[in-house]
Order: sequence, then C-alpha cells, then structure tokens
Amino acid sequence: MKGIIISVIAVLVMIQLMVEPGQALTCGQVDASLAPCIPYLTQGGEPGTACCNGVKALKVMAQSIVDRRTACNCVKAAANRYANLKDDAAQALPSKCGVTMDIPVSRTINCDIIN
Repeated sequence: MKGIIISVIAVLVMIQLMVEPGQALTCGQVDASLAPCIPYLTQGGEPGTACCNGVKALKVMAQSIVDRRTACNCVKAAANRYANLKDDAAQALPSKCGVTMDIPVSRTINCDIIN
C-alpha cells in the first residue's frame, strides 16, 4: 500500500512539473523527474515505479528539439555529478521502463546532435 501511495504522489508531482505549451523545460524539472532513478543508476538492479514514471514524464515534457537538447544537457550534467553512475544501467533505463527516448543518459553525449 505504501508503494502505491508513493507512486501516486510521484505521478502527481510529475504532472505538476509538466511544461505548459510555450514554456521552456528546466534542469529542475529534469532532475525532479529522474531523482527516483538515482538508486538504480548507481547500484543497478531494476528501476522502481517512481523512476519509470519520471522517465515517462520526461518524455512527455521534452517534445520539441530545444526541450530535448535542454533535457540532454541537464541529464549529462546530472550524470557527471555521480562518479558511481553505472553506464550500462543508464543506457538501459528507457528500455527497462518501456519507453523509447531521444534523450540518452550519458556523461559524454554531444547534446547538439539531438533532434
């Protein structure tokens, strides 16, 4: 029951953070979306429901090329803050959550190539 409540709260937070048309995506929104993924990204295993909800919310928020490039730069900066980030876990995150993402989780990606 506790897990369901946490998932519902996470979804509600993601909905509130969603970008309204015409507004630019911020790193705060990207970080909030992916914060539940930190245990998975640093320890491996399986991403939790809150993590996958955040990944799905990020996909919805990053609809334009500008937003995807912004999200990419935010994710890259966040990835560089975690020395123990597991690259294989980061690369697998979208597929483990059942999402096709145009925003890789990588320390080295050139975000200007994102379309």
